[in-house]
This record gives sequence, C-alpha cells and structure tokens, in this order.
Amino acid sequence: MDRDALKRAAAERAVALVEDGMVLGLGSGSTAETAVDLLALRVAAGLDVVGIPTSERTRVLALRLGVPLTGFEAHARIDLAIDGADQVERGTLNLVKGLGGALMREKIIAASAQRLVIVVDDSKLVAKLGGQTALPVEIAAFGWPSTIDRLRAAGHRPVLRMAGGIPFTTDGGNHIADCAIDTIADAKKLDAALHGLPGVVETGLFIGMTSFVIVAGENGVEELTS
Repeated sequence: MDRDALKRAAAERAVALVEDGMVLGLGSGSTAETAVDLLALRVAAGLDVVGIPTSERTRVLALRLGVPLTGFEAHARIDLAIDGADQVERGTLNLVKGLGGALMREKIIAASAQRLVIVVDDSKLVAKLGGQTALPVEIAAFGWPSTIDRLRAAGHRPVLRMAGGIPFTTDGGNHIADCAIDTIADAKKLDAALHGLPGVVETGLFIGMTSFVIVAGENGVEELTS
C-alpha cells in the first residue's frame, strides 16, 4: 500500500470507533479530513451522530458532505474526537499541533473529549518534541509585536506566521508565532511558562490529552498507547 492508502486505512480504523448517538470532535488537516470523508459515508448509511468542527475549513467540508453539526451550546461534552498531529512523542503521546492554524479550537475540543484519537503517519513520531518542527503559539492580535518581543526574550525564536503578505489570522481572530524551540525536555514546564507571558492565548503543546494514536507506516497500521 502507498502512504496515502495507509493514512486512509488509519483513518478508517479511527472512524470505526464511532457509534450511534455520539457527539464527535472533527479535527483539521489532511488526515482528519480523510476521517470526515469516511464518516460522511457512514452517516449516509444511517449513522446518527453530530460533530463539532475544530476549524471553519472542517465545518465547510462536513456540511458539504452531509455530516450534521452542533456546538458547545447544545453539547458541553464530546464523546470522541478524531484529529491529526504535527508531532507525537513516543511513550508519553504528548503532541505538537497547530501548524494548520487551528490550535486553540483543537485544544478546546481535545480538553472536552472523553477520548482523543490521533491519526498520523509514522513520520510524525519523535523521541522528543521540538527540534525540526516549530511550536505554534497562538497570540492575541492586539499588541502582537510586544508578545513577539516577550517570546524572543524568553529564547523561543518566534516568527510571526504570514499569509499573503499580512499576519495570518486564526478562526478565533488571533495570530500565530511559530517558535523554533530545540528539543523540549519538559513539555509541561514549557507550556506553563508560555501561558505566563501576556499576549499568549494558547500553545500547540497537547499534554496528557491523547487516548491513543493510530499510526500509518510502511509495515501497516498500528496503535500506540501511553
């Protein structure tokens, strides 16, 4: 099987966990969108579920495919969230997420889910977070140059994400600083330090949130647990 076929097989395994009556968190990114495609097939066959999307892009996709949507006003808790990740730390299953720009909404949904299932290909597995993959940090649009200065002073080497020559704006109306951080020895400590900086809204560190990870690789599809 080629890599795309393996990723689809991994997404199929995640979607197979969905049961009638569930409230679902619908993730963002290519693999998560594949899961939405597969979920739509089950909905068309009679599956009764509703979803809360992590991004406007996912919302548009789900509506186009006929997946019913809801919101936190109607459902404060989520039974199962299916999403991707930019890095998965072996052993802990801590994550770096947010390169797609939806990290705040993704974290709200992850924190509200009874189970968070991550679907990735094996290139996303690392011994330690950080390194070659930047850590996205969502920052308030108001005063963003000052926040960038604070991140720089803390040694995090931030770069303001741009789109079309202007600062990238998240669905929540914020900006993103992509921080070039070396190997993250203590993700919990770093997350707390970043949250202590005025102007930081959320970080791309997802710590202790993952139920298990479904990995597509050359040897097929496997499941990792912490």
